[in-house]
Amino acid sequence: MDQLKNWRESFFAIYFGQSFSLLSSSAVQFSIIWWITVETESALALTIASVVGLLPQAIIGLFAGVWIDRFNRKKIIILADGMVAASSLLLGVLFFLGIHSSTLVYVVLFVRALGETFHKPALQALIPQIVPQGELIKAGGFGQMINTACTMLGPMLGALLMSITTLQWIMLLDVLGAFLAIVSLTIVKTSQLHSNHTNRINFVQDMKQGKLAIKSNKALLRLSIPMLISTIVFVPLGTLLPLMVRNYFFGTAWHNGLIQTLFSLGMLIAAIVIGLTGGLKKQFLMISLFTGLLGLSSFIAGLIPANLFWVFCILVFLMGSTGSGFNIPFTAYVQRTVPPENLGKVLSLITSVMSFAAPVGMFIAGPIAEIIGVSNWMIIAGILMIFVGIMSYVLTKEFDTNRGHEVIKNEG
Repeated sequence: MDQLKNWRESFFAIYFGQSFSLLSSSAVQFSIIWWITVETESALALTIASVVGLLPQAIIGLFAGVWIDRFNRKKIIILADGMVAASSLLLGVLFFLGIHSSTLVYVVLFVRALGETFHKPALQALIPQIVPQGELIKAGGFGQMINTACTMLGPMLGALLMSITTLQWIMLLDVLGAFLAIVSLTIVKTSQLHSNHTNRINFVQDMKQGKLAIKSNKALLRLSIPMLISTIVFVPLGTLLPLMVRNYFFGTAWHNGLIQTLFSLGMLIAAIVIGLTGGLKKQFLMISLFTGLLGLSSFIAGLIPANLFWVFCILVFLMGSTGSGFNIPFTAYVQRTVPPENLGKVLSLITSVMSFAAPVGMFIAGPIAEIIGVSNWMIIAGILMIFVGIMSYVLTKEFDTNRGHEVIKNEG
């Protein structure tokens, strides 16, 4: 109980170290992709890099939750950070020795993605062992704030480093970031899970437990379809923004950089506000409302004429902020209502499904946008998201009549 009373100290101690790891990883990831771009000048090479980075989460992520729920989550995070650092160190050393290979870079990208497959759900599953249930939305807001800030600053740091040094030196930055993350995590004490699991792992049985945990949670089950549709529609929106800037507004690289920054800034500010206030008391209303507002922002962005780029900037900022507005309370709800012994499995299962949904969205949005134009796709996406927001509210509004522990009691 004392740990939960002092949750802020433990939470920020963990994220203090994680912020260095996230920032360095973001900078290194940008630098690797830029190296591939310069060395190959090939769209196929970049596509391979994207697929390699997606595969571990989409496939191995289905099983990662089994380990996360059976073993010490702190150790899993430490091992994941260590694995990423080791791959970065290996690539840096080989580059120092003059061994440059795109295949080697792809292998490192795969290992980094594999580490992230375990790292992210393990960290999310660890948070409820530190943070009281009533504070999870605030903690989620602070966590999202730190993640978004690192995501926003990482590419800028990577671009700066690539302009003054070479990739091998930048890879060493990742080793330092991982070291600081591991040290900060090591000194934090967390509550122990009391589990009836044996050391023998039965993946099929454990994954069934994860599926049953979702099925038994009525609100989560009803949210699953709206969240899946949201992912399919939302991810392509961010990916297609550069095309909107280039083909519709006839913008330059500077304009695109501004748009990317405003999108991340919107996510950051929304995360800060949610972290400080806890967001709306009715969490399902909050999820539905922000989903609908994201759709409205996209719908208007597709309608404005090409001479109103500054209005588009405002709308992109709103897209980023509304994206955080439905993602943070959704994650907090999962953390609060899923039993601790199944939390890792559920988070990994959700993340894996979303990882499959993202490329599905791109395969749908890409050809359609190519035929009808990006602006028209944004209108269609906006209408879909507004519909999803309404559907989400209709399906889940009854659960907002309960508060906090009462929701868990009714569903558990």
